[in-house]
Amino acid sequence: MRNRAFTIIEVLAALAIFATAAIVLGAAYVNVLNGYAHAERATKVDADLRFAREILFRQPDLDLVEEGDEFESADGRRVIWRAIVEPTLVADLFEVEFEVELIDENTGEGETVTERFRLLRPTWSEDNDRDQLRQEARDNLTQYLEGYRGNR
Repeated sequence: MRNRAFTIIEVLAALAIFATAAIVLGAAYVNVLNGYAHAERATKVDADLRFAREILFRQPDLDLVEEGDEFESADGRRVIWRAIVEPTLVADLFEVEFEVELIDENTGEGETVTERFRLLRPTWSEDNDRDQLRQEARDNLTQYLEGYRGNR
């Protein structure tokens, strides 16, 4: 009677399949762990960004906005923010380049996030500039309406 057993080729093929599956599952597990770490870090960074942005939004004085500020977050990061504010052609509307630097005090690592947005802030306007822009807008609107009525 003959003993039935696996040949060496069959054993090696099974080991190769097992090793490949182990590598794929290990890589997937590492990716999941990295995803969790990234999501946790992004949540903390977003909270610090929102807080710095809220400080900017609530600041009525343009000079203080352009100076920027810094604070320490609840997670021990130093948050330094700066803003470059440019007026637009619309009264009380400003183009803001907002830069936030987040520095981890424990590791010394940092990252910088830059955002650009427009912000309507009447307290940042100079009265003369605001009046001039409003008058120009009135004149443009009047010309448009006269042209529209003339074409009817």
